[in-house]
Amino acid sequence: MADETALLKAARRLDQKALAAIFDLYAPAIYRYALRLCQDPVEADNVVGEVFARLLDQLAGGKGPHTKLRPYLYQIAYHVIVDNSRDMRQIVPLETAMNDQDGGLSTAGEVEDRALLDAVISSIKFDLTLDQRHVIILRFIEGFDPQETANILGKSVDNVKVIQTRAIAKLRQVLNQRSDEEW
Repeated sequence: MADETALLKAARRLDQKALAAIFDLYAPAIYRYALRLCQDPVEADNVVGEVFARLLDQLAGGKGPHTKLRPYLYQIAYHVIVDNSRDMRQIVPLETAMNDQDGGLSTAGEVEDRALLDAVISSIKFDLTLDQRHVIILRFIEGFDPQETANILGKSVDNVKVIQTRAIAKLRQVLNQRSDEEW
């Protein structure tokens, strides 16, 4: 993306407008990603702050990305979240971030859809490893391709594909078991 490259070039010169534009452009997405994986909105806010503080430190030191800013920011967020989870040993409540509805489900189809979503969230939360959660969220919620996901997680593309395959298989297994139990 040419605009991102120009923005990043200006940010490398510590141009305040470029830095503010980067924050405005990427902070909401980083916040949503962090919220899906953190304990609460305050922690997600802290992750966003840490991500942009680290970016600024890197740029000020003449380091940081020369291209592809978005995956770079997600990579920083991933490391911050992993570091925080190691420090705090928190269980990640995905339903906090994924529960966008205000309540009032009106049709049987909406109730069934919500029940399925709740089952998927529960399964992601309790049945997948941390790496599997990250891969599923980055690939299917954030929309990164396998190469970008691998770069963010510091893994090979093949490893990401294996993690994704195992996560999907585990989700299928758990959802099939829950479906069988309900009938």
